[in-house]
Amino acid sequence: MNIIDNDLLSIQEARILAENARDAQKVLATFSQEKLDEIVECMAEEIDEHICELAKLSSDETDYGVWQDKCVKNRFVCVNLREKLRGMRCVGIISEDRVNKTMDIGVPIGVIAALCPATSPVSTTIYKAMIAVKSGNAIIFSPHPRAKHTISKALDILIGAAEKAGLPEGALTYLHTVTQSGAIELMNHPLTSLIMNTGVPGMLKAANNSGKPVIYGGSGNGPAFIERTADIGKAARDIIASKTFDNGVVSASEQSIVVDRCIATEVKSELKNSGAYFMTEDEAQQLSVVLFDKDGNTDSEMVGRTARELAKRAGFSVPDNTLVLISEQKYVSDINPYSREKLCPVLAYYIEDDWMNACVKCIELLITEKNGHTLVIHSRDENVIRQFALKKPVGRVLVNTPATFGSMGATTNLFPSMTLGSGSAGIGITTDNVSPMNLIYIRKVGFGVRNPEEFKQGLSSVSQDKPSECAVSVDPVALKELKLEDLQMLQKFLKSAIEGI
Repeated sequence: MNIIDNDLLSIQEARILAENARDAQKVLATFSQEKLDEIVECMAEEIDEHICELAKLSSDETDYGVWQDKCVKNRFVCVNLREKLRGMRCVGIISEDRVNKTMDIGVPIGVIAALCPATSPVSTTIYKAMIAVKSGNAIIFSPHPRAKHTISKALDILIGAAEKAGLPEGALTYLHTVTQSGAIELMNHPLTSLIMNTGVPGMLKAANNSGKPVIYGGSGNGPAFIERTADIGKAARDIIASKTFDNGVVSASEQSIVVDRCIATEVKSELKNSGAYFMTEDEAQQLSVVLFDKDGNTDSEMVGRTARELAKRAGFSVPDNTLVLISEQKYVSDINPYSREKLCPVLAYYIEDDWMNACVKCIELLITEKNGHTLVIHSRDENVIRQFALKKPVGRVLVNTPATFGSMGATTNLFPSMTLGSGSAGIGITTDNVSPMNLIYIRKVGFGVRNPEEFKQGLSSVSQDKPSECAVSVDPVALKELKLEDLQMLQKFLKSAIEGI
C-alpha cells in the first residue's frame, strides 16, 4: 500500500514554485508599465465574467456569508480597483523633478507569498494577483484549506488570461497540495521576498518567524462612536448596513458601538428601527456559549451566520425583521468575549458621558485585539473628529460612513483594497490600504547641482555668521559704575545669552 505524504509533496511543490517564480520575475522585471497594464486589463476582463459563479462557489464551499454580497466584493475589485490602477506608474521612472534634478525609479520587490482568507477568498485573490502583476512582481498563493477549490478556480482563470496576454509562466501560480507545511516552506524560502497575509491569523507567527517583511491585513476590533452632533438616523443605518453585509465577515466592519450618553435613547431607538435587537443579559450569555470558543474567539462555525440563525442556535427567539444582535456592555477586558472581534452580525454597545470618555473606551477596544485596524466616528464636530484622528492607535479613521464600505474605498476615496494593513502596534510593515506601491521599493536618483567647494563654503559662511548673532559687548568704564542690582541683572542676561548659543 502506497502512503502519500502530503506535507512532503507540498514542501517540494513550494520549492519548485519559488524557483520558477524567481526565473519568471526576472523576465517580468524587463516589462514596461504599459505591458504590465495590458496584462492586468486582460485578467480583470476575463475574471469579471465569472464573479457571480465564483461567489456562489465560495459561499457553498466555505459556508460563510451571503453569495450576493460576495459578488459585490468581486465586482468591486474588477471595476473599482481596475479603474484606480489605470494610469498609475509603479515601475520604471515613476516621478521626476526637473527643477531639483531628482528621479524616483520603481523596482519590483520580487517574489511574493500570498495567503487569502476563507471569508473573502475570491475578491482578495483577484485583488492580490492584479496589484502584484501591476507592480512587476511574481506571486505564489497558498490557498486557504476551507476555500482551496474556489481560490484554485479563480486563479486558473486569472493565470489563463494573464499568460495569454504575455505573462511569463510561473509568475502567477499557487500550491496545488495545500498544507501548513507547504505554506511555511513557501514563506521561508530564500527566494521569497515578501509575505502578504490577509485574514489568516493562524499563520502570522510563522510569517513573522520567516525573517521576511510581512504585510498583514488582520483582525479588526473597530468601534464606531456616535457623538452628540451626529446625524443619528444615518449613523444607525450605516452601522446596520455595514454589519449585515456578507453577514459581518469583513474584518473592518464595526464590532462595537460607543454612544454619547445624552443621545443614547435616540440612538437605541434608531438602531431598533433599522433592525437591531438588544439582547437581555441572559440572552447575551446564551449567545456567548455558542458564539465564542474557550479562548474568547468567534467559533468558526458561527462566522457569517444571520442574526436570526445565531439567536435560534443560542435558544432564544427574535422578531422576524432582526438583522443584528446587540449586547449592552460596561467594561472592556480580555475575558469579555463581546470586547473582541465578532465576524457575524453581533455588536457590543457602550454608553459614555462625553466624547473624552468615549475616546478612552475606543482606545481600550482597539488595543484589546492589539492590531489597531479601523475606527469610525459619526460626528459633525470638526474638533472632536480631529482629536479622534490624532489620538487613536489605529490604521484608519473613517468619518460618517459605514466601516465595511469606507475602509475598502467604496464610500471613501481611500485606495480600493482587500488588504487593510493593521500594523499600528507593530504587526505588519504598513497600515495602508495596500496598493501596488507597497510592493515595490523606490530607487532614488539625484544629479549633482553644486561642487564640494561650494558646499564647504556655504557651511563656512554659516559658522562664521553665528557668533556675531550672539555677541555681547560691555564697556569696562560703565561696568565700574554699575550698582549691585545692575550687576545681578547683567549676570542673568549673560547666562541666558550663553545658554542660547
